[in-house]
Amino acid sequence: SALAQRATDPDQPKMRALLISNSTMHGSGYLEHCAAEIRDFLGPARLRVAFVPYALKDHSGYAAKAASAFDKMGYDLVSVHAAADPVQAVKEADAVFVGGGNTFRLLKALYDTGLLEAIRRRVREEGMPYIGSSAGTNVATLSIRTTNDMPIVQPPSFAALQLVPFQINPHFLDADPSSKHMGETREERLLQFHEEDSTPVLALREGCMLRVEGAVATLRGSTNARLYLQGQPPAEHVPPCDLSFLLK
Repeated sequence: SALAQRATDPDQPKMRALLISNSTMHGSGYLEHCAAEIRDFLGPARLRVAFVPYALKDHSGYAAKAASAFDKMGYDLVSVHAAADPVQAVKEADAVFVGGGNTFRLLKALYDTGLLEAIRRRVREEGMPYIGSSAGTNVATLSIRTTNDMPIVQPPSFAALQLVPFQINPHFLDADPSSKHMGETREERLLQFHEEDSTPVLALREGCMLRVEGAVATLRGSTNARLYLQGQPPAEHVPPCDLSFLLK
């Protein structure tokens, strides 16, 4: 694919992304479960991180919460909603963090503000580190068609940032064999996606994340991922493990 060619091109900056299933683990605070991974990904310098809060309605409250968490990790966080020009804020930042919430609302805002193309260019062509959590991970993939969210608003397209050439399903939930709920399981919904499309789907349980460094993709975190390939039985992957084949 063109993405794979770019990942191995020595003249191109390395595309870097940390795609996290969830921002909060049961029993811990906001981003605490992945703080060490974020610090390892961003490094020791006090970087300026642009925050994209549009997945939630209360942008200022969300930004304050994220800024506190990133300050504890040693980084300065500036929310794009407070900037006169959100695109310029991303251009001036050292890294970008796209927070979770409603994926449809987030993607619509990325289109409406011009951030979709600005972030894509900064990350894919200029090597700016990208961190996504939940909805922020959804929008890093080819499309948002494997989100769990309700379409509370309508973006102009389901096509997303396309930093990676596959789909992700965050917050993956295994079926409860004792449940009397008669709706589709998450697995049934992902298998329905493969009735219409052949794109691989990486299902990240809470506590799981994917780190991409150029042509190398590594599963990290404390829980397993479940990989769905069209026409094949779902496969469990235990971190840390190499998933670079998904980038080809």
